[in-house]
Amino acid sequence: MRALTWHGKRDVRVDTVSDPVLKERDDIIVRITSTGICGSDLHLYEVMGPYLDPGDILGHEPMGIVEEVGPDVTPLSVGDRVVIPFNISCGRCFMCDRGLHSQCETTQVTERGTGAALFGYTKLYGQVPGGQAEFLRVPFGNELPIKVPHGAPDDRYVYLSDVLPTAWQAVEYANIPPDGTVTVLGLGPIGAMAARIALHRGARLVVGVDLVPARLSRAHRDGVKALDLRRHGKDLGDVVRDLTDGRGTDAVIDAVGMEAHGAPVAKAAQWGVGFLPDALAEKLMERVGVDRLSAVHAAIDIVRRGGTISLSGVYGGAADPLPLLTMFDKQIQLRMGQANVKHWVGDILPLLTDEDPLGVDDFATHHMSLEDAPTAYRQFQDKEDDMIKTLLTP
Repeated sequence: MRALTWHGKRDVRVDTVSDPVLKERDDIIVRITSTGICGSDLHLYEVMGPYLDPGDILGHEPMGIVEEVGPDVTPLSVGDRVVIPFNISCGRCFMCDRGLHSQCETTQVTERGTGAALFGYTKLYGQVPGGQAEFLRVPFGNELPIKVPHGAPDDRYVYLSDVLPTAWQAVEYANIPPDGTVTVLGLGPIGAMAARIALHRGARLVVGVDLVPARLSRAHRDGVKALDLRRHGKDLGDVVRDLTDGRGTDAVIDAVGMEAHGAPVAKAAQWGVGFLPDALAEKLMERVGVDRLSAVHAAIDIVRRGGTISLSGVYGGAADPLPLLTMFDKQIQLRMGQANVKHWVGDILPLLTDEDPLGVDDFATHHMSLEDAPTAYRQFQDKEDDMIKTLLTP
């Protein structure tokens, strides 16, 4: 089959690799019909090379048609249409029973001290072949896949794999009060969808911050108060306080993560580690690694006293300094973590209708073939051609 594989920093290629096969009695094989490029895929493209090997198959936002089922799989049949969550959860363990599917005890990568395994996402999370490919082996076929109806285009359902549950959890964790206010830092796919969900769930004011004109324009059309970071960088907190009676918003969602704009020293450190031998680079990242924390510091400044910060952006630093004195003084609540995809499906699936209240049907800005994936990664990383969300078709 054809699959997108990692070969080095900013070097991904579409190669011919072996087709996946059933390994366990409850596995299924899915023929991928659409698969997204996620902002966190760019972390692999840029800074997470020490945890990848050449030939690793990327991607964790797939959907498609069931091609083969193991003998113990009962709820699915060949020909069924399914979306595959990005985190691999058994659905039966202590953590899954509590809705913490991203911490599944069956698939935790205990040798790395990390949570549930992920499709297409480094040795830290199991080094499981990903979904930017023609076919995908999916474990836990009775519990993990999300069965969706035939008929509507893939664009309606594919975001159940990651974008929708990640954005939904970001809003849920933000604990925005009724008729409340929230600032969303970063208007890429997750931030843009989180802003839409916050408005759908009744937020009175959603402030969106970015520095990419296309993202700002799109958010403005969605009803977001869009602020250009290039204009308000140093006085962003004051601008938000001016919009909220001098207090700041009730909540802030950080949808940026480890590669935030700014922080040149941390950026240089991230880049430098990428050129070290893998064994040494892993030790440095795990023990003294730092992130570019511009977005986190902005969130701490912007949120009102007693408010909540929700982190959905991915961070990977082991020694990130935080202003705990300010956080304590402002009585800030902080929630974070990988999205527990299966936990939120029941809330989201009823919204994926012809009425399309979250705007999923036209959420993608680009549709490209799997063969064009290397070009898509480059354009997404360099923010070319107004690219915000790309779906690949194998």
